[in-house]
Amino acid sequence: MSGVIGPKIVTQVPGPRAKAIIERHHKSVATTTNDPEFMPLVIERGEGVWIWDVDGNVYLDFATGIGVNNVGIRHPEVQKAIEEQLNKIWHAAGTDFYIERQVELAEKLNQIAPGNFQKKTFFSNSGAESNEAAIKLARWSTQRKLFIGFIGAFHGRTLGVLSVTASKTTQRSRFFPTMPGVYHAPYPNPYRNPWHIDGYENPDELVSRAIEFIEEYMLNKYVPPEEVAAFMFEPIQGEGGYVVPPKNFFRELKKLADKYGILLIDDEVQMGMGRTGKMFAIEHFGVIPDILTLAKSLGGGIPIGATVYRSDLDFGTLGAHSNTFGGNAVACAAALATINVIQKSLDNVAKLEKIFKERLNEMKERYANIGDVRGIGLAWGVEFVKDRKTKEYARAERDKIILEALRRGLVMLPCGASTIRIIPALIMTEEQAKIGLDIFEQAIKAILK
Repeated sequence: MSGVIGPKIVTQVPGPRAKAIIERHHKSVATTTNDPEFMPLVIERGEGVWIWDVDGNVYLDFATGIGVNNVGIRHPEVQKAIEEQLNKIWHAAGTDFYIERQVELAEKLNQIAPGNFQKKTFFSNSGAESNEAAIKLARWSTQRKLFIGFIGAFHGRTLGVLSVTASKTTQRSRFFPTMPGVYHAPYPNPYRNPWHIDGYENPDELVSRAIEFIEEYMLNKYVPPEEVAAFMFEPIQGEGGYVVPPKNFFRELKKLADKYGILLIDDEVQMGMGRTGKMFAIEHFGVIPDILTLAKSLGGGIPIGATVYRSDLDFGTLGAHSNTFGGNAVACAAALATINVIQKSLDNVAKLEKIFKERLNEMKERYANIGDVRGIGLAWGVEFVKDRKTKEYARAERDKIILEALRRGLVMLPCGASTIRIIPALIMTEEQAKIGLDIFEQAIKAILK
């Protein structure tokens, strides 16, 4: 291993090489979400929980490649599996021919996904693809055309799933028309919701209002329930702000779904694979979905997505859905090794959860601009506000804290309007966690003087 014991900043951030590469990037690479002002990190290599930039600066990773590197960077077990597969075959066209690695991974996912029923798995390359497959599967199997999603949700940026995504207007601006037949309900966000209910103090009231809105004001007024194929949701909203709903929300949603014969599509792309301390985030809520989607951390850093579903929902017709790269041999080998590492890391997540929960809530008590701290396992959101009473978003301050943390050797990411997401690797040690939390608080102090 690297032997690194802490961050080491040897140049300005960004340094001279980083500045040059950032300039070249914005001349040659499409505009996406790169932010040269507040996230000027140019990565050269990484190992475990450490990242080196092109100028030799060393950073502690609290971002895990947007939740991809749950087992850390270049985990030796995953790297070994990749190297062994590379010596056999890289691409085997697994939707036309047959490869055992793909079968093994499907069997594993079908086994560990919630639900004591027969399952099947479709493989793809990303979260958006996994969710697109889920939508097509729900349409195909139910022969219904409508979907209900939730405000604050993020399911991807391709046109089908973009129609269900509702976390930022910039993600949808200029792209209308998207897929028709999608409606949105308020998500029971305990901190911010249309009813101004304190969902931490009154979770049952918040859930009742959310369910009432769906049934009374949607299904009974303008969304014919017999035409709704599925509810699509994230158990914990990711891009929307790391929002954890009240414990009983999904149980009540499941009752509603069963009443009208509506499927549940559980998007675990960001919150699955051990991130919350359980293999799948929905396990915290005691509900079994009909369709479950995965990507991000499934491959340990190698792109792969999966849609796991009740086998009776299967397409059943050759060519109804397929792709070229889904179930890539190298990606499947990486995913099998990644699952094994994650299963061995869940106890560590439980230990670290206590550290993050305690320390972040202490910060909330100390700094008036922290409006909310929320999370489970190693999925934490710290929301910054200008005033706790008005809850006015403090986006500028949030962005400055992220940059200040980077300059001190800690990599973090934003989400929502003014939230910082904290998503370290599941293999992180207690000492490393405390180092990162110290730097985070130092950055907060420096900006919120």
